[in-house]
Amino acid sequence: MPEKTYLPDGTRGAADRLNKYWHLSTSDHEVAITELEFSIFRIFGAFNRWMDDLTACCQNDADQLCSGMDFSLLNVIRMHDRAKSISEVGRLLNRDDLSNLQYSIRKLTKSGFIKKLGSKGNKKGATYATTDRGIEVTDLYARYRKELLLPLTGGIAASDERMSQVANMLTLLSGIYDQAACLAATHRDA
Repeated sequence: MPEKTYLPDGTRGAADRLNKYWHLSTSDHEVAITELEFSIFRIFGAFNRWMDDLTACCQNDADQLCSGMDFSLLNVIRMHDRAKSISEVGRLLNRDDLSNLQYSIRKLTKSGFIKKLGSKGNKKGATYATTDRGIEVTDLYARYRKELLLPLTGGIAASDERMSQVANMLTLLSGIYDQAACLAATHRDA
């Protein structure tokens, strides 16, 4: 257990009164990683709520309601206005849950937001592109995002540079977690 720190008046520091050490955090490095992981849990939950609520603003009652995660696929499919395969979408989002991606693709197709192109009987050759309706809702999504989110993030001091640094760190960490997942998979009992 790490040594407790004390303030000059002999009292324990605020960090020591907040016990951050437990079965996942027995050293300062483990505390830092655990706090990072809890931050990821919290931002994932907040980001999902944001995506779902913003997506709901972009759909009318006649649409089959797509989730925020479905719209993340829609926005990636529209990226650079170039058709993409399911495997390319999965790679861009670092997802390997093919059945869930296929389900979202079916919902987006049924809603008229995307269309299937050029499979010629070969499932792996199929690509998907946004329809006029898909362009309309992704434009609306972008407009609402600009009106609602960007003013809130613009107030962060040196936000563009800091956001870029955070994005780079999270990308690096995604590679580290992927490598750790491979290691865990190789050590899994039968």
